[in-house]
This record gives sequence, structure tokens and C-alpha cells, in this order.
Amino acid sequence: MKKFKNIAVVLLCGAWIFGLCAWGLISPDGEISASERRKLAQFPEMSAESLLSGKFTSDFEKYSADQFPLRDGFRGVKALSEFYIFRQLDSNGIYLRDGYISKTEYPLREEAVDSAIKKFDWIYQNCLENSGDIYLSIIPDKNYFLAEGYPHLDYDRLISKVREGMPFAEYIDIFPTLDIGDYYRTDTHWRQEKILDTAKALAEGMGVELSEEYTVNELEKPFRGVYYGQSALPFKSDRLCYLDSEIFDSVSAFDFEANGNIDVYTLEKADGNDPYEIFLNGPRSLIVMENPNAETDKELIVFRDSFGSSIAPLLAEGYKKITLADIRYLPSGNLKRFVNFDGADVLFLYSTLVLNNGETLQ
Repeated sequence: MKKFKNIAVVLLCGAWIFGLCAWGLISPDGEISASERRKLAQFPEMSAESLLSGKFTSDFEKYSADQFPLRDGFRGVKALSEFYIFRQLDSNGIYLRDGYISKTEYPLREEAVDSAIKKFDWIYQNCLENSGDIYLSIIPDKNYFLAEGYPHLDYDRLISKVREGMPFAEYIDIFPTLDIGDYYRTDTHWRQEKILDTAKALAEGMGVELSEEYTVNELEKPFRGVYYGQSALPFKSDRLCYLDSEIFDSVSAFDFEANGNIDVYTLEKADGNDPYEIFLNGPRSLIVMENPNAETDKELIVFRDSFGSSIAPLLAEGYKKITLADIRYLPSGNLKRFVNFDGADVLFLYSTLVLNNGETLQ
């Protein structure tokens, strides 16, 4: 009887292993991981050079891991085991605290921050000779509020480094206006309905007053942010909200990538892979918002990352025109072709995450 059980176990294990192998060979390769929001590795090109150098072997290992059958299920089992059985503090940099999921950002990459500062200085030297006032504000990432006890950035060093490197810009400190409740539990971004005081602080720092009142609209579809998929944990979803007002009935927006007008909120994006893209159509290189009913002729140019998509509409009340430039996608050398800087105020508004990866700026 014992011998029969041993044989049965071996056969079952063999069938499971060979079944997974056959499944992997037969099933078509996936192109993206919807949960992780990234492209999956594809079968590597085979050549004598890649075989001899070991590149093929290395790339094939990545391909096998990415295309493994039931991959997301195994990722979930691994994450649950690491957090709740082995009591690890993090899994691949993802950690849980106070009902939030976040990812460690460490160490402070001073060369990358220097790269961002040099890019901003180049813009100042080559584009802003006839601009209005110039401002700088830095957005803290979630780790600023959560990461005590985990490796994290030296935020004081980062801020002082950027400020010292941009003496031409007046610094507006928005850190006191924010706390962890202003961010999504499963995503990196802040919640638009929570940052009205932040928008007012920015506007006040730039000599503009905001008084508009907004209504909060909540999307029906649950919002699972970028950290939800990366954690592979059965975590409670967020609810994504956006602020609406009569002011947006007259505000127009033009997307230079799409070469057409867009709404302030692209609500059809709510059904896409990243619902946060409802704010000004997601990551775009250049967008211009115009408010013909503004009580001023002031214009503002914002150099921004994805955080700027949700706060920019809240500034529209105070400006006749707001230009949003994302130099992760728009090379700085092309700015003068598309943007008129004459007389416009300028705001450099970047998260600590982007500043610590400043080489992504063009």
C-alpha cells in the first residue's frame, strides 16, 4: 500500500510538472501584465553571439518567469507566504503599513537629482528669459509618511539640493498641506478630492486666489492602483473620485499628442488599465487648458509629472491659460517650438519619485 502511494505521488507530481510545461509551450505568450502594468518578456532572439555571451540564457530565464502558466496565482501565494507566514517586512520592495501599500524608494540618487537640476537649469537659461515669475514645489511620495523603519529617501537633503540648484525659482512648500490620507491606499498618487488645500497653497504662493467650490463624484468601478498588482495581495480596492464644478463647463483643453480637444476628465479611461488617467487624458507630453471666464489674464506654464494631471484643473480658476509640459515625453529642446513663455509664470512641480529618477527627464 505504501509503495502504491509513493508511486501515485510521483506520478501526480510528474503529471503536474509536465502539464505545466505543456501548457506553457502551447499557450500563446502574453504581451503585458495587466496587474503589474508592465510589458512581459518575449522569447529572446537566438544567435551564436547571444548563446556564447550568455545573453540568450539570461533573457530566456526572464522570459520563462514572465510567461509561466498561472503566474499571477503563484505570485499571490508567494506574497501571502512572505508577509503572513515568514513575517517578512517587505516583498521585492513592496510593504504594508496602516492599511496602505507602498514601495521603498532608496537610496537618494544624487546623480539622478543632479541630472534633473541640470535639465531645469537648461530650461531656465534657454527658454525663460522673457517669462514671468518662476516657482518650484516638490510633492512628497507616500513613503514620506509611511516609511519609518524602512529604507527611505533623505527628504531634507533632496529638497535642499533641488532648492540650492534652482536659485532662480521661489520655493513653495506644500508638505504641511499633505498627510497619508491624501493618497490612494493602493496607488502612488494623491487623491484629487483631498488636495484642495494643496492647490490653494500653490495658488497663494504664486499670487493667485482660488475660491471655487466643487462637488465630489465617485466612479462606480473599484480602483486598484499600481501597487495592488505589484503586491499580488488580495487587498481592498480604492474608490477613485474627481471634483466637478461649473467652471469646467467653460474650460477647454487641447492635447498636442492627440492633436485635438479633450475634456478635463476623460471618463472613458475609467475602464482602462489605469483609471487615474481620467485626469487630463493621462500621461501626455503637452496639454493646454484655457479658461475664457478667468478674472485675470495671467498665464501659467507647469513642468510636471503625473501628479500634475489631477491638481492642474484645480488651478484653472485662477488663470486664463495653463500649459502643462511633461519633459519625460517632450524633449526640452523642442519646448520653444510649441510653448510661448513670454510673460507667463512658470511652476516646476515634481514628485520626489521623479526627482530621484531625474535621468528620465529629457
